[in-house]
Amino acid sequence: MDQLILALEECDFVNEPVCVPGDVADLFVFPNIVGQVNRTVFLIFLAAAIVIALLYFAFRRPSLVPTKFQAAIESLVGVVRNDIAVGIIGPDGIKYFPYLLSIFLFILVGNLFEITPLVNFPITSRMAIPLFLALVTWAIFLVVGIRKQGLKYFGELLWPPGVPTGLKPLVGVIEFVSTILVRPFSLAVRLFANLVAGHVMLSLLLVTGWIFISNLVTNYGEIGLKGIAGFAWFGLGLGIWVFELLVAILQAYIFTLLSAVYIESSIHPAH
Repeated sequence: MDQLILALEECDFVNEPVCVPGDVADLFVFPNIVGQVNRTVFLIFLAAAIVIALLYFAFRRPSLVPTKFQAAIESLVGVVRNDIAVGIIGPDGIKYFPYLLSIFLFILVGNLFEITPLVNFPITSRMAIPLFLALVTWAIFLVVGIRKQGLKYFGELLWPPGVPTGLKPLVGVIEFVSTILVRPFSLAVRLFANLVAGHVMLSLLLVTGWIFISNLVTNYGEIGLKGIAGFAWFGLGLGIWVFELLVAILQAYIFTLLSAVYIESSIHPAH
């Protein structure tokens, strides 16, 4: 956000109706805070620490009549355990519940950084993080499939039962590619693209609106009535802020849900 504000402040608001920085890459480069730790790395560890703190303080001394904080965390845990782990995978889902809960809370916190004042940066808008989480899910459902079915797991992908013999080679290739090769990337790109789009749109609207409003107050003679557009941009940005809150929650839920679906497909393959 600081880089975006700096870039906007250097724009010519009188002659350039659309502010374009000299090098867009400058908006995505963060200086190191300490050593090799930049802002992104710091926020990753911060998100992990927040998840650990939420679970620790909610369940270290659980009471029969839970506090509002404990009840809120218990409801999140219950959704992941009952609706996703057990609801999608079945009784075996309890084994994978810790992993599903971990990625749900981590992604949720990382997504909510997008609308957190003074942060305004979702860590999931860096492709490496969604891709890493997707590859972990990919590795889990492959290992589970091999453990449950042995080499038959790949055999039924390449030669799917219940399909006419003439179509089996084509369907087998499609199933193999979509299941083994495409799944981790589609899972990662879905999360990454939604958070990047929301982050860029929210940042541009709020920061552009604020800069135009500030210049309207301080430099009305130069910017003129163009500054009034800043109120519209800023108001629209606030509306997008509420929308992005829903997106942050929904994308964490979808990523976790699809992870459970992929694991379930390895445990209980369709015939």
